[in-house]
Amino acid sequence: MAKRWVKTTVDIAKVNLLQQQLKIHPIFCELLVKRGIETYEEAKRFFRPQLSYLHDPFLMKDMDKAVSRIAKALTNKEKIMVYGDYDVDGTTSVALIYSFFKPMYPDIDYYIPDRYIEGYGISFQGIDFAKQHGFSLIISLDCGIKAIEQIDYANEKGIDFVICDHHRPGAELPKAHAILDPKREDCNYPYKELSGCGVGFKLLQAYCQKYFDESERLYSMLDIVAVSIAADIVPITGENRVLAYYGLQILNQNPSPGLKQLIESANVKGYIAIDDIVFKLAPRINAAGRMEDGKNAVKLLVGESAFAQAEKLNKNNIDRKQVDMIMTREALEMIERDEKHINRKSTVLFNPEWHKGVVGIVASRLIDSYYRPTVILTESNGLLTGSARSISGFDVYNAIEACSEYLDKFGGHTYAAGLTMLPENFEKFAEKFEAYVQENLLDELLTPEIIIDADIELSEINDKFYNILKQFAPFGPNNMRPVFRTCEVMDTGNSKIGGTDHLQLQVSKKGQDKIKGIGFGMASYLDIVTKGPFDMCYIIDENLWKDKLYLQLLIKDIK
Repeated sequence: MAKRWVKTTVDIAKVNLLQQQLKIHPIFCELLVKRGIETYEEAKRFFRPQLSYLHDPFLMKDMDKAVSRIAKALTNKEKIMVYGDYDVDGTTSVALIYSFFKPMYPDIDYYIPDRYIEGYGISFQGIDFAKQHGFSLIISLDCGIKAIEQIDYANEKGIDFVICDHHRPGAELPKAHAILDPKREDCNYPYKELSGCGVGFKLLQAYCQKYFDESERLYSMLDIVAVSIAADIVPITGENRVLAYYGLQILNQNPSPGLKQLIESANVKGYIAIDDIVFKLAPRINAAGRMEDGKNAVKLLVGESAFAQAEKLNKNNIDRKQVDMIMTREALEMIERDEKHINRKSTVLFNPEWHKGVVGIVASRLIDSYYRPTVILTESNGLLTGSARSISGFDVYNAIEACSEYLDKFGGHTYAAGLTMLPENFEKFAEKFEAYVQENLLDELLTPEIIIDADIELSEINDKFYNILKQFAPFGPNNMRPVFRTCEVMDTGNSKIGGTDHLQLQVSKKGQDKIKGIGFGMASYLDIVTKGPFDMCYIIDENLWKDKLYLQLLIKDIK
């Protein structure tokens, strides 16, 4: 698929001013200014995150109500249920709250809804379970902000809710005892991009601040928070950067027993970065709720039978891959045999036989082949339910909200959302969704873009340069690994195809500064490389070969 190279612009005056203060390579100052960092003090906070930079949790609307209600429950020996979604953010949130309170308070338990019976979010079945078993307080995490009817139902049964969520609220808020959500319009909390587990962390931080100081124990659990931040693809900025920075330290040095076992089971070697969580750990945690039972993920994360649970999650993940492959193939065939689908700006597909736990992954896979907003639906309990995924620059949540007249319920973020509808509304939804995309999506956005952060010469790439570049980590949304461009490079005569379809490069410029690179799945570019000067964009990385570390380029594209 052809790609657009987009070089981001920057205020050179600001770059020069920052360079005078920091005395580092101007390229780094350019990268910092593009991240909104323009002063020495801001750069210091970026490169040296401190836990003291975290905001006062009581700046969040309803925080005082939330911790007071929990304190009352502990004093009165009420039974507390910790309720969370079945994905990584939900299960890590539940594990964090449960693990914090359980050593000091035995009357607490957790509940994860069944994806196939109850569906996403707070369920009436979950509330009935709480009533039957004597729970009078439910702390919900990563869900609840749109559970209007469910909270009314809980209130009728005498069960209080403290909602901790980070999704966008609807026009009406549930009548819960307290609602913690930085995206509430009436919430002045300074940082809006916390994960669901991050909101749970702020609740515990506030509890420590008001009632007793267990901050050291709380901070030792930041590895779980870092996993949620990475898996939920939230921006690695502000508080998330601080939490991820310290969480990764714990994950690499002294992880919780469950995560340690998962790392071993997934055979993750070396330093664990955000990418390792996203591609190696998170899929295994997610696989529990996709293929079997999300409670198994919580059991792992709280250290219950960690070895057995890690092995179970590994098997779930293998099963998930198989189902994912079959569904993706079927979905691509549906598009390819219908000209109407091929010529659209969106993809909306339904198959009643598809696995509910894998529809979101399949939506992402289809974007690799047909780069456009995608909705994949299956049938569950008489309704169509599924997931939406988007492309850079297009807000799929707004698109779905514009079609809400045909939906039973929906929720999510800019680039990912969930939705449910009656079967008879499928065609009407698909048409209105396509009409919205046609009207609001610029044609140029249908070509994948590569953001070029800076132009650089090969002669500038050395160990000193890379050692500073590494300090921009942890990388993730809004702080991605910088992509560099170098123009008019030449093959040294040693470039070749490696494996089945990888491009192994050795390039130089003006016969000097030879450097190696690898382009995964880019074997077809060898002809371009060997015929003369070419431009390339890439990420700078380290590679370990025969116990020796050397710098190499991870090629993103060649022109």
